[in-house]
Amino acid sequence: MDEKARLTILIDPAKKKAFEDLCSSQDVTSSQMVRQLIRQYLEKHGVEYLPAAKRTKHK
Repeated sequence: MDEKARLTILIDPAKKKAFEDLCSSQDVTSSQMVRQLIRQYLEKHGVEYLPAAKRTKHK
């Protein structure tokens, strides 16, 4: 499994429910959608990063 980091946010409960309901109606999890939104935001602003799966591990 790829290395993962946790991102904790505070959000209004009504927005959280609406977001989760919309994601569910589109057959994606809220986590999948947040990751997609982050990727799109980074791309929009020209931020490059190396995905965890492509990083070399030094031991």
